[in-house]
Order: sequence, then structure tokens, then C-alpha cells
Amino acid sequence: MLNFYDFEVFSHNWLVVIINPVNKTKTVIVDDTEKLREYFYKHEKEIWVGYNNRRYDQYIMKALLLDMDPKKVSDWIIVDNKGGWQYSSLFNQINMINFDTMLRMDTGLKSLEAFMGNDIRETSVPFDIDRELTDEEIADTIFYCTHDVEQTIEVFLARKAEFDAAMGLVKIFKLPLSYMGKTGAQRVAKILGGKGLKFYNSKGESDEFEFPIVDTLSLRKYKHVADWYRNPDNHDYKKKQEVMIAQIKHILAWGGIHGAIRKYSGTGIYLMIDVTAYYPSLQLRYKFGYRNMAHPENFEKIHGENLRFKELGDKIARLPYKIADNAISGQLKDKFSPLYDPRENNAITVNGQLLLVDLIEKLEPHIEALIQSNTDGILIKLKSIKDYELIDDIVWEWEKRTGMRMGFDIYTKVFQKDVNNYLLVNAEGKTKTKGAYTKGLSSVDNDLPIINKAMVDYMTKGIPVEKTINNCDELIMFQKVVKLSGKYWRAWHNGKYMSEKCYRVFATTNPKSTYIGKCKVKGATIEKFANTPDHCFIFNENVKNEPCPKYLDKQWYVNLTKERLAQYGVEVR
Repeated sequence: MLNFYDFEVFSHNWLVVIINPVNKTKTVIVDDTEKLREYFYKHEKEIWVGYNNRRYDQYIMKALLLDMDPKKVSDWIIVDNKGGWQYSSLFNQINMINFDTMLRMDTGLKSLEAFMGNDIRETSVPFDIDRELTDEEIADTIFYCTHDVEQTIEVFLARKAEFDAAMGLVKIFKLPLSYMGKTGAQRVAKILGGKGLKFYNSKGESDEFEFPIVDTLSLRKYKHVADWYRNPDNHDYKKKQEVMIAQIKHILAWGGIHGAIRKYSGTGIYLMIDVTAYYPSLQLRYKFGYRNMAHPENFEKIHGENLRFKELGDKIARLPYKIADNAISGQLKDKFSPLYDPRENNAITVNGQLLLVDLIEKLEPHIEALIQSNTDGILIKLKSIKDYELIDDIVWEWEKRTGMRMGFDIYTKVFQKDVNNYLLVNAEGKTKTKGAYTKGLSSVDNDLPIINKAMVDYMTKGIPVEKTINNCDELIMFQKVVKLSGKYWRAWHNGKYMSEKCYRVFATTNPKSTYIGKCKVKGATIEKFANTPDHCFIFNENVKNEPCPKYLDKQWYVNLTKERLAQYGVEVR
């Protein structure tokens, strides 16, 4: 059973809204600790779902159950920016299973609500009010708190795959249900039996730079790339090497290889060659990371099932294994993880880079061009389709020697801004994209969607930018979402300071409307929000099914689309 909840805390009042969508019940509790305690212990063994509840709401709940002042705990977390768990060890007495819908890259629930097109107007009741709230203020706060819980449910449904994957791991490895309240990293560490050991060399220092370079590496032309890692003078995470590989400048350091032709567009026969589950495959083949795992057999099961379900095309069954498989190598570099082993992480990342350089070295004499290299794969252009079998043979030899497995995809068009931003098109017109400008947007990641659509339509179908933009009459397609960070005091627009944090912004033809800005203190310099128009209007109400007004400045979106296309090597008149 799932209980979706959200707390609001003031100096002299607190309230919580709890919605159970299965039972279709809503519970509102205001300043009544006994009622809260009764509800909680009735549902103690159920899962409590919130947004940012792992950091905030669960500690407000625990504070109230322990008869602590929730305002002091709230200020500890928000004002002092300290972890709720640090406030009191008594919190450990409360067993609460929390699942947080917030992801690391999120900027807040209001931003997600804005992306979804929902009403993002906020309560007018200030949280720093130093008196008891009036009945009207409490009613207003309940209304907006209820709205936030409903939005949390919507976000949960949009991201249900994350919940299903977590539950899948709990069931597969028979973890206690309480592990639904842990982070993905904590679940993985438990499954693999992280030992929490520290490893030292003969000098009593960390052995993190004493990683092996695998004997299956076969470099000649680019042998100096591997020698750089062997040099103790380079054993510094701030250092990196810049080298020319296959006529492209590459950067290799301690995370991954990156190199690409910037502002490139072209047609021909292109091969995207990706290593399947590269880092986990390196771990398995060379037993990297095993020395801090009590149960490496669980890692091998996770990795094996990830690959098996990928071959079967079963995305649902694969998801928990895929997420866990991809998370493991990162745990080796996390100081707070019981799997922490920086030497083994270095072994994975360094050898991963070097083996890709190895592959490029073998392919370079037989291809027209290397287009990009990026951590777990490369994109190359063939001289002719006749060369495909030769390239396949070279890659097969590399696979056999290194123990890796490769995937091939053929494309006929490439549009590339840089190594992290590109769009590829195959003969059937299907695309592969990376980067914010051209990726397919979701309901919880819906910023300037008309720009993405206009760019993709032009690159894949040759549809003029003006046609895509001018023919669209959905206002939500033109939204730009901005959010005030904690570093700033107020947003500013049309000569007025505004108290809300999140805004849905649109370009306007009205020259009297100003840009939207922000300032750190009253009277300070107004800084313009990035990537917003010089003249804009704000629409924070529900924007779904809202048509475009006549004063929407569509030419601003046309110009921005063409600017971004130029960054991909595409010149549009």
C-alpha cells in the first residue's frame, strides 16, 4: 500500500496531507500529533511516497512522532542545509519506509509541474510568518499542499519504472521491504555484500593508483596514451591528457574518453559501434571490484540477466538488472559506499578508455573518418559499404581478444554539435539522439519542446523551421521553465519583484514587456535568466490545451532554432 504525503511547517503551525490512491482517501492533519501518530502506526509497514521526502518530510514526521519541534528540524534542514539524520539519533527509533520520486538532476517539484503543463501558482502564505496562521491561511495552505501531493502522484506515475525496478531488486534478492526506502546505491551495496574494507600499499597509503593495465591491450601507434597512466607524475585526478587520435583531439583523464568533430553534419555510411554494458563487462572479464564484494556471484547474476533480457528484448524484466548493473562501478568511487575501492574504479575507467583507443588504432587505416569517441563507443564513417565486412572482422578480433561484446548500428546522416550532442538518422528515418536540444522530451522534462521538434523535423525530413513553428497552436510547446535557486532573493519582471520560485515563460511581441530576471537582494543588479527572451510574458496557470495568443513571438523561437542548428553544422537560410 502506498501513502503519498507532504508536510508544510511554519513557526507556530504544521500540517500534512496524505493521499492513498488505492483506497481513494485523503487525510489532512493540522497541529494534531495524536491523530498523526494514530495514522502513522496504522500504516507503519506500508510505503510512504513523497517528493524530496528522503531529505525532508520523513524527518518532520519522525520529529512529530518523537514530540520534537518540527520547525527546528525544518530550519536545520532548509536554513542550515544539514542532513536530517544528523539532528538526532532518536530518529533511528522510527521505522519508516520512504520512497522518493525526486531524481538527482531535478530542480524541484514545481519545475516538474511546470513541465507537465499544470498550474504552478504557489500559496501566498509566507513560511517565515511569526504568528499562528488564520483559518483562511490554513485553508489556503491545505489547498496548495494537496495540489503538491497530487502532483507527486503524477510524477510517480511518469517515473513508475524507477519504483518497479527498485521493487524488482527487493523481490529478486529477497531484501527487507525497508530497502525500498534506501537509495539505489544502498540497495546495490547490500545485494553485493559490500565489505567496507580499505586498501593500502606497502607505504601505508591508498593503493588507488596501483591499478593494473590489462594484458589484452595491444597499442602501437598510440602506446604513449597508456604510458601517460603509468607515469606517477600524472597520478592526480586534476590532470588529463589531450592527444590527437585519428585526426581528432581527444581528452583522456580518469573518467572516460571524449573526442568529436565539432559542428559536423554529413551523409554516407556511418557505424555506431557500442560496447554492450561496457563497465560491468570489464568488471566481469577482469574481476575488477571483486575484492570488496562478499557476494560477487550476485553481481554476475545481475550482469548476466541484464544481457540476457536485452537479447530477448524484454525491457520490463531487464530494467531492475540494467539499473543495478550500471550503478555498480560508480559505487567503487563513492567514499560512503561499502563497495568503495578507488583502485578498481580506476582500473575500469582507464582500461575502458585504452581499449577503445586500441580499437580506433586498428580501424583507423580502413575508414574514411572517425566522427566521435565517447566512453563506451565510437562513431565512424566508412569509405564504402563494401568495407563493412572488413570492419566487422577487425571488431570481432578486438572482441575475441578483450572479452567485450559490441553492437553495430548503421546510419546514413549525422548531425553533431559535440561529443554529447548529436542526432543520427538511419535509412528508415529512425533516429538516435543525445543531448538536450534534440532528445525526445517527456511529460516531466518538457522545456522548449517546439525547438526540439523543429530541429528534428528539419534534420530528418527537411521541413522548414518556420513551418513547424508557425503551424503549431499549442502554447505548452513554447514554454521555457525557469526556477529561482536558493542563491537569489526574488524574481523580477515588468518592474516588479515576485515571490514565487518557478515560472513558465514565453516570448512576446509586446515591446513594453521586459525580460524575466533575478536578484540576490532587494535593489541589487537584476540578472536575466539564461536562454529566455528579452521580452516575455508569464503564464503559471494550467497551460494544457491552451492555444497560442496572437502576441506570442514565434519569430524568437524560429531564430533560436536556427542558432542551435548552426551549432550542429547545419546552416539554415
